[in-house]
Amino acid sequence: MSFRDLRNFTEMMRALGYPRLISMENFRTPNFTLVAEILIWLVKRYEPLSDVPTDVDTEPDRIFFIKAVAQFMATKAHIKLNTKRLYQADGYAVKEMLKITSVLYSAMKTKQMALGDRVEEDNSKFKFDLSSRISDLKAARQLASEVTLKGASLYDLLGKEVDLREMRTAAIARPLEINETEKALRAAIKEVLKSVEKTKDLLNNVVSDEASLDAKIEKKKQELERNRKRLQTLQSVRPTFMDEYEKIEEDLQKHYEIYVEKFRNLCFLESQLDEYHRLEQERFEEAENTLRLMQSKLREEERELMKSSLKDEDSEIDVPEDEGSDSDMEELRSAKPHLTRNGIATGRGARFIGNMQGGDSETEDSEIDVDEDDEEGDEDEESKDLDDDSLEDPVFRGPRPSRRGMRPPLLDENDNDF
Repeated sequence: MSFRDLRNFTEMMRALGYPRLISMENFRTPNFTLVAEILIWLVKRYEPLSDVPTDVDTEPDRIFFIKAVAQFMATKAHIKLNTKRLYQADGYAVKEMLKITSVLYSAMKTKQMALGDRVEEDNSKFKFDLSSRISDLKAARQLASEVTLKGASLYDLLGKEVDLREMRTAAIARPLEINETEKALRAAIKEVLKSVEKTKDLLNNVVSDEASLDAKIEKKKQELERNRKRLQTLQSVRPTFMDEYEKIEEDLQKHYEIYVEKFRNLCFLESQLDEYHRLEQERFEEAENTLRLMQSKLREEERELMKSSLKDEDSEIDVPEDEGSDSDMEELRSAKPHLTRNGIATGRGARFIGNMQGGDSETEDSEIDVDEDDEEGDEDEESKDLDDDSLEDPVFRGPRPSRRGMRPPLLDENDNDF
């Protein structure tokens, strides 16, 4: 008995649906009751209408039971059982029962496969594959031709049955010759001996191959052992320059840490520098924007002042021909609109030009001094200077509007008017 046979037997009985759980320990010792129960169940499973005696109380009943089961299986299933091993009711009986269970198990598997194929055929009934149909058609044509030929040859042979029957009966009735029988037996014996010799030679070759393989294995084991010993010696010996290597490795580790720290600081400083450049660029752009806005505002204010000054000049009162006293000049001066710093300032025949963004301080002081001298002058000189400035001014040059169609003279202006 082997463990594999016992395992296969228990698995097959469980698959066949045996109601009792069979353990592998049940056949360590003879157990005829269990063996008889299994044999009865197997016989009933193979042929439900079989009549097998079930009385196994006495020794003759057991012998009769074993013989009946063996005879039934030999006649019905063509399975030859060893009655002595069955009667032992131990592991050797399992081998004999395994013959019956293997037949039943294979039949069950075949039935399951047939059912699965039938289900597949039913599922593929409505499927149509042109290539498979063509191959099936060719196979059917070939089989049809073969069937026709086989039928014709069978018909011819059946026609010769009358003559062949007489020859067959005569050959059967003729007694066998001993010499021919001996020759046939001797030839068969020689063939068997030759096969035995070949088998022995193969066995001898197997033995020699096994010996050579054992020698090779032993040699490899010895080499492995030597290599292990050599490895242990190499591991125990310290290399020559190991101390220097470890020292250099420590220095390298320190230098690497320093390098990492410097690299990190460099990255941080670069990021800070980029941030500083970005802020400076933003401030520069913001200053440019504010400067543009201020310039645009100043231009707009200048344009507005110029427009308003032109309108006021057009609406001024005409100056009389005799150009009256100082009071009249003061009234005209108060009525004149204020010019911007970017405008034209005149005094005593000289012109001073400034801008809105700030000019030279000396120019401003000179303008103030000239204006003060103008205020201290005589009326005749002021009126004369006004007439001269009105004629020399390129901006306000043109005919003076008056009652006679002439433009009035411009009054003297300076920075103090602002």
